[in-house]
Amino acid sequence: MTKRISRRSLLQFGGAAGLAGVLTPSVAAASNTSSPKIVNKYVRLGRTELRVSDVSFGSFALKTGEEGIVRHALDAGINYFDTAESYTKGQAEQVIGNALKGVRDQVYIATKTVAASHADAATLMRALEGSLTRLQTDYVDVYFNHAVNSVERLKNPGWGEFTERALEQGKIRFTGMSGHGGYLIDCVDYAVENDLADVMLLSQNFGQDPSFLEGMFKAFDFIAKVPGLPDAVARAKKRDIGVMGMKILHGAKLNDMRPFETDDGTFAQAAIKWALSMDTVDGAVITMSNNDRVNEYVGASGGLVVTDYDRKLLEQYVQINDQSYCRPACNDCTSACPAGVSIPDVLRMRMYAVNYGEPEIARTEYGRLEDNASPCLSCDGSPCANACTYGLNIARLCGPTHQMLT
Repeated sequence: MTKRISRRSLLQFGGAAGLAGVLTPSVAAASNTSSPKIVNKYVRLGRTELRVSDVSFGSFALKTGEEGIVRHALDAGINYFDTAESYTKGQAEQVIGNALKGVRDQVYIATKTVAASHADAATLMRALEGSLTRLQTDYVDVYFNHAVNSVERLKNPGWGEFTERALEQGKIRFTGMSGHGGYLIDCVDYAVENDLADVMLLSQNFGQDPSFLEGMFKAFDFIAKVPGLPDAVARAKKRDIGVMGMKILHGAKLNDMRPFETDDGTFAQAAIKWALSMDTVDGAVITMSNNDRVNEYVGASGGLVVTDYDRKLLEQYVQINDQSYCRPACNDCTSACPAGVSIPDVLRMRMYAVNYGEPEIARTEYGRLEDNASPCLSCDGSPCANACTYGLNIARLCGPTHQMLT
């Protein structure tokens, strides 16, 4: 008789008992991070018809003086540069503007603003013009309504009035929506149904793909809450909306995987290849913090075939890190806390600090949260003890995060 277990029990079994085929530390370290690589595939970004590098430049942590990283990415064939007015308090846009001066007609630039549900067109136009000034350009190729986690923000008539005007004036070429919050599926569906975006930037990684866990635990009759995000993204693709994936690295704890990598490839390359092999993803935007990261990530360009070695790397990563990774677009824990702590947002800030190695950015973002984890310091943890579908110990993660980031 086939054993039937829940997702939580299944994942806890994997962490405790181990998985078939997991890797052992390798004697030979991977050499895929230092030698220059070149993009070898460009993809059509939906109905925009833009031909963008399948591995593209994310600037979440880009700081003043790091123009050389952007130029290195350009030399590697990357032609799509993703940024936002909020990234490193505007430094990212300024650095990209400096680095791409003189080659503007050879690249695509996307930037973002958090358009509140009550923002008017004039306010949004000022935000765009601020970005254009920092980027030293008179237009951006895609302008995103950033980090959308509320349908009310999409319903705002001010956003529609603003985008219509900005498109007419040639300040933006295409509109976009980005998101990775708990209500992402609702937001994607609303944007698709109301034709509000030419491009979407969405969390997409192997841990969100049902076929990954089904393959990982193929000895079991896998019972899972069927993720709705893949279906929502598929509906977007049917409308020919371009989809760029983000959060590709499932938390990006790269150093945990270095001992297991060989010259056959790195964990990051395996994760990128998995994302690029998904039918619903056009390309991947990944934060590139130094030249070695550019080389490593570009090394996965064109990689649509996920090998057995790649899968074993991904499975090894899950064994090490899955009990601390909060899945985007999962909202199961939000009603558990009587104090209203925004658990997914708190854990995302923890990821920025611990996994990404960017504590200052995490502190800045955490400081903006209205419902932070301060109540966790005086709570016994019982309300959220079993709230996570994936078995995360929320109480052991949220309280320490508040102490670390305040």
